Amino acid sequence: MGVHGKQRSCAALLSSGLVALLAGGAVLAFARQRSGETRAQSTLNEARMQAIVRSSMEAIITIDEAQRIVIFNPTAEKLFRCATEDALGAPLSRFIPERFREAHARHVAQFGITGVSDRQMGRQLVLFGLRADGEEFPIEASISQIDDGSGKLYTVMLRDVTGRVKADEALRRSREELRELSANLQNVREEEKTRIARELHDDLGQQLTALKMDLSSVEAALGEKTRPVSEIVGQLRDMRRLVDSTVASVRRIAADQRPIMLDDLGLLPAIDWLADDFTNRYGVDVERRIDAVDILFTPPAATAMFRIVQEALTNVARHADATRVTLDMRIDQRDCVLTVTDDGRGSPAPHGPRGSGKSFGLIGMRERARMLGGSVSMRTAEGEGFALTVTLPLQRVQQEEGQP
Repeated sequence: MGVHGKQRSCAALLSSGLVALLAGGAVLAFARQRSGETRAQSTLNEARMQAIVRSSMEAIITIDEAQRIVIFNPTAEKLFRCATEDALGAPLSRFIPERFREAHARHVAQFGITGVSDRQMGRQLVLFGLRADGEEFPIEASISQIDDGSGKLYTVMLRDVTGRVKADEALRRSREELRELSANLQNVREEEKTRIARELHDDLGQQLTALKMDLSSVEAALGEKTRPVSEIVGQLRDMRRLVDSTVASVRRIAADQRPIMLDDLGLLPAIDWLADDFTNRYGVDVERRIDAVDILFTPPAATAMFRIVQEALTNVARHADATRVTLDMRIDQRDCVLTVTDDGRGSPAPHGPRGSGKSFGLIGMRERARMLGGSVSMRTAEGEGFALTVTLPLQRVQQEEGQP
């Protein structure tokens, strides 16, 4: 945590501590009022404390030994969506989900005896509150007690931590996705090595072996001079065709790894090549609407966008059962927007098989976009195809003039 983070944490703790102190003063005022103590100066101080508690940003609820509510400040009204007049006199359990009520009652009873609580703001597990309309929500709580001679009063300070819980959950999911993506990348890398090794052995290896055999045959024929020259020339032509086929195989294997034109000619020609290759392989037309011809992309952005288009087309081939794909790239105000749409079968919901968080291709696209400060969104419905939109800040993807 940085210096500013520590300062904010200390400020939050001091603020909570001050509110707790003032809340204690207000409860003491209530206790004195209950016991009949009415000194003028004390009453003035107590009124001030209660005014501060009423304006507190923390929800403050005080209950008696029967766990009936005796103080319910305006923040608590907003937090639980319940008017003070409806809350006063009601059992605290009204604002606790039923499955937690028994444990809470035990905790308060134990706290009344020992004065020890594991509920301190920012230091305990997240609890759950129950709003008047039945909605559950996560809270942090701290508890204190005071004995005025007529019985104990318990004060609970509450804070809605819905935003923090959602952020923590999003961070947890992101970390889990990254771990899974990392593991999957290892598997993909090994699969790719296996595929390349198989192609080198089955394709290039067999072609080179055939060339070696042909060379041996030509060498023998020239040495023995038992075959006519025309037959040897014909065999040499076959060997040349085999060399051409071998060169084509080498280029195909190299292009599958990274097309040379991406580095030599730039992103847009590479995307054209990718679309043409996709159509040749799968028979699916790719309509291109590219309105970014004046943009010079940085090498990292060009690589990221090429891989995103490549993965999007791979998903279409694997899952869409489509007959047409539309690839749209445009400059929209300060963003570069890439959209890949197909007319395939789609998915019942964005979180279906093609939009699932477990789709490592989609996770990879999100990560590539995130590294450039962008985002990925999906739109789909069963029978209505699939649309993938990638939005990247123009300042992160455009190469300035004179920039290497």
